[in-house]
Amino acid sequence: GFGIKNLRISSYLHRTEAKLQRSESMESTISLRPKGKGKGAKGASSSNEKSKLQLVKEWSNWSLKKAKVATQYGFIPLIIIVGMNSDPKPHLFQLLSPV
Repeated sequence: GFGIKNLRISSYLHRTEAKLQRSESMESTISLRPKGKGKGAKGASSSNEKSKLQLVKEWSNWSLKKAKVATQYGFIPLIIIVGMNSDPKPHLFQLLSPV
């Protein structure tokens, strides 16, 4: 009964955790920079490119997180404001009621 169910759940959780660890290790090896075919000079420009790439990644992640939060908290108030400014002026209760 319950022992088999718990064993299945723990087995599933173990497999899911292993998949997650593999995907995280693969993500750390993925590079967004295109690979060149020729041999280039590996010097200060390489580290400068890495820092620029890291800066762009961090900035884009930060801005997308902020945009997500703004969309989540601002969508319904935007709909209410647009509804209040429509031609037949409804009351707030009429906007919020599902009918």
